[in-house]
Amino acid sequence: MDVPFTIEAGSPGGHPVVVAVPHAGRVYPQTLLATARVSEDTLAGLEDRLADKIADGARGTGATLIVARLARAMLDLNRDPREIDPEMILGPIAIDPLPPTPKLRAGLGLFPRRLPHVGELWRGRLPADEALGRIATIHMPYHRAIAEALGAARTQYGAALLLDCHSMPALPPSYGRTPARIVVGDLHGSAADIGLIDLVMETVAETGLPAIRNAPYAGGHALRRHANPRGGIHAIQIEFDRTLYLDGAGAIIPQGLAECRALFGEITARLADRLRDAALPMAAE
Repeated sequence: MDVPFTIEAGSPGGHPVVVAVPHAGRVYPQTLLATARVSEDTLAGLEDRLADKIADGARGTGATLIVARLARAMLDLNRDPREIDPEMILGPIAIDPLPPTPKLRAGLGLFPRRLPHVGELWRGRLPADEALGRIATIHMPYHRAIAEALGAARTQYGAALLLDCHSMPALPPSYGRTPARIVVGDLHGSAADIGLIDLVMETVAETGLPAIRNAPYAGGHALRRHANPRGGIHAIQIEFDRTLYLDGAGAIIPQGLAECRALFGEITARLADRLRDAALPMAAE
């Protein structure tokens, strides 16, 4: 199987921020495409397109980067491994499923089944043994790598932070106000110290981009799985509006991508500086 994700170690002396990019993978194995009833270009509609290029901004800060390579169509790394659509699976599977979530009902569970305005993505159901194999070889190692990196950072600095990088479609106007271009998620105050969230919001505000907290994206499985503010591990999800760096035809706007990359790097650097400050109160909001 293709390498499911890459790990790029940070500074030789360590770094308190771990950057993860779960939805920007662009590797589509031929075995996967052979089971699709739609084109690879259509499956790419599941991607957080080029979110990994935004996360590149953290490289210069010395942060550790853990980036998915396999496409989200294969398996969604930001879903609970029990968030399985029974309509996707052929045969019994030895997993107790979660109650249906809105994402699952929309066909966007651990194994995505459909896309809006597209419909069903696959010619048939996914055999249970193949589903379990993907969990064991993609999902579990990815989250184990994040946990190990965060644990090492907490040991060295007393605190660590997961910065989960995503991109999103443009948000609609809300009550006549300019829609947010950046969404910062912290599971409604439970995933990170409020001082860290304020720092992110202030950094975005300096660019003039409108930002909002937790609406409509408060964070997913990665934050629920790894955040433990009282234990010194914080987690923040950040979503970039794709129209900041892609035009209406999906082509890259070079300056826009460069600005998003620079902003992400600045956020990472400031968070790292704050986490190295022993005066930071390590408690959730």
